[in-house]
Amino acid sequence: MKNIFAIVITILVSTGVWSQQDPHYTQYMYNMSVINPAYTTSTEGIINIGGIHRSQWVGVDGAPKTSSIFLHTPINDKIETGFSLVNDNIGDIVKENNLYADLAYKLDFEEKGILSFGLKAGVTFFDVDFTGLEFKDTGDLAFENINEMFFNMGAGVYFNTDKYYVGLSVPNFIPSNHLEEDSGQYQGVEQAHWFLTGGYVFDINEQFKFKPAFMTKAVKGASMSLDLTANVLFNEKFELGIGYRLDDAISGLASFMVTPEFRIGYAYDHTTSNLGTYSNGSHEIILLYNLNILTKGFDKSPRFF
Repeated sequence: MKNIFAIVITILVSTGVWSQQDPHYTQYMYNMSVINPAYTTSTEGIINIGGIHRSQWVGVDGAPKTSSIFLHTPINDKIETGFSLVNDNIGDIVKENNLYADLAYKLDFEEKGILSFGLKAGVTFFDVDFTGLEFKDTGDLAFENINEMFFNMGAGVYFNTDKYYVGLSVPNFIPSNHLEEDSGQYQGVEQAHWFLTGGYVFDINEQFKFKPAFMTKAVKGASMSLDLTANVLFNEKFELGIGYRLDDAISGLASFMVTPEFRIGYAYDHTTSNLGTYSNGSHEIILLYNLNILTKGFDKSPRFF
């Protein structure tokens, strides 16, 4: 219990002011709808369904675990809708569930690409439960259980062609106070997170494609995060890649198209920060499925991001 308490407090209040961080995703390029409500696929009659689970810093007591499910589908050639549920769990003490709906409006410039604008709105259920923990050497600190629900909203813009994409988004505009000063020694604030993402598909030959991508994340009270990823796709079925998160981790990624509709992917992060001494790394698995509700088959070129 002491180790769990230590890691939770380290994560939440390491600087004396708790600035809640949105979860990291190594396979962010396939989890884009959670990050950016403007993400679109432009394939009518297809419901894109996905699920991802991430176990952070395996071997460290109380380390974060994140699970999410998401889906999105075009309503017509202009509007696309989506839904996401994200569960973030730190040591079974801090639990956050985010339930959000997305709406995107698309402008089709034909061969030049598609520009879309998106809005995200929903609720967050935030719980902190210290019941059962024995605090030692905490001085005069007072920790109270928290059970809150609050509204939030976000927005994004996304541009893509068959070869590349770029997106800018803020999934949560409204700061949320979790711990007020008069009820504890720390003040918890969930700040707005800014995401800038991009990627390109290079045709090496008929069988191989090279897919570099990046994601930057910025939030007040924390260092900027930068992810760089390079994947190689073979025969439009198997993908293998490496990634680097600035001052945090190096990653290996792999995914496989089990069927034309179903993809499974896995990523492993080797921690390069100070936590690497205590951690066995991080594991992430993602499942993606395209449900064809019109049963007319796919009439567009494959999407590579």
